[in-house]
Amino acid sequence: MAEFSFVILYVDNPPASADFYADLLGRPPVEVSPTFAMLPLREGVMLGLWSRHTVAPAAAAAGGGTEIALAVESFDAVDALHADWSGRGLAIAQAPTVMDFGRTFVALDPDGHRLRVMAMGEA
Repeated sequence: MAEFSFVILYVDNPPASADFYADLLGRPPVEVSPTFAMLPLREGVMLGLWSRHTVAPAAAAAGGGTEIALAVESFDAVDALHADWSGRGLAIAQAPTVMDFGRTFVALDPDGHRLRVMAMGEA
């Protein structure tokens, strides 16, 4: 059976997006070229950043059509990460709020891709 190994986002500028994610996630890229960059998300899973101008076949999807979800350990950690990311100037699409699955907020990367941070549980 095939193993899940990549999440690929189509971006305008892979090297700039690699810098953004390396700073945000604290993980340096393992590959960077003008049309593609790659960073480790966790063991065996990579984040690919592919130029939307060179991906083949051409992709019609733009940022904001899907989410990358990042789980943290507590509601307080959601709020702390929100404060950190807001302070870095990330656009916030959804302020911290409690939903049926737990506490969450949504930020946007420079290409408009949604980054949901969440802690599971009840308030």
